[in-house]
Amino acid sequence: MNRHLYPIAALIVLTAAIQTLGETDFPARADAIADAIARVRPQVVGLQEVSVIDIDLTGLGLPVVVHLDFLAILQAKLAQRGLHYNLAAQVQNITAVPLPGISLVDHDAMLVDADRVTVGSAGGQNFAVNVGVVAPGVELKRGWVFARTTIAGEPYTFVSLHAEADLAGAHLDGLRALQLGEVVGTVAGDARVVMMGDFNDVPTSTMHQVLTGAGFTDVWAALRPGVIGFTCCHLPNLSDHVADFTQRIDYVFTRGITGPGGKVDYFGNVPADRLAGPAHPIWPSDHAGVTATLR
Repeated sequence: MNRHLYPIAALIVLTAAIQTLGETDFPARADAIADAIARVRPQVVGLQEVSVIDIDLTGLGLPVVVHLDFLAILQAKLAQRGLHYNLAAQVQNITAVPLPGISLVDHDAMLVDADRVTVGSAGGQNFAVNVGVVAPGVELKRGWVFARTTIAGEPYTFVSLHAEADLAGAHLDGLRALQLGEVVGTVAGDARVVMMGDFNDVPTSTMHQVLTGAGFTDVWAALRPGVIGFTCCHLPNLSDHVADFTQRIDYVFTRGITGPGGKVDYFGNVPADRLAGPAHPIWPSDHAGVTATLR
């Protein structure tokens, strides 16, 4: 590979991205996430932006080789804690191979506690409507995963998803509403549904109205009325000292769950949640994680 295959502008962007990747140290963050799972012991965990990153710049004469498989790292951390979380479903979303030697593949995934959850059927798929190819080698797809389960003898359907974000100043509320409408239609016949994830839109959005109009309850709004509960976003390198969040875009929705009992909280939004990083303290994720106990 010759250096002229990488324009100077691309090298600058790539160098910054590699620096951020190092500063945000996913293996260390996976320890914090695994600790949170060990504390809460959720029966089901929905994960978004579960990446596999491969970078090999040795062809440029640069000693840079990176391989990170986020899911494998997290599952290893859970196993170290004696926890038995199995992969119930996974879907491949964004793929980015913008230059030779560089690959990022993004997934949604769902883990279930193998000791307490029986999975009957599960799967994942991309939304029927997506942005698509935005540059050579870069395709923006979003998707969702589901698992139809039995817990303590009762059936529950769990859904975890990642709806599209706004792009280049364009507000894609209509696209997100279509994506959520697709999910709602697919689980319309399921009696008890728990839907979680990064919905990328606020409680006043059309997306939110699609869900509430289909009989879904926004668990945060139901259990913590009057509490704003912003979840997004930390700085890209996770270096901010306090969570200066401005949006609530991460949710748990339910339908057919007896309520309004239970509790809902966040993880990764108070300074005590930060951990030591290679260059500075870092947060476990760029969003706060939502935890819910339902009954």
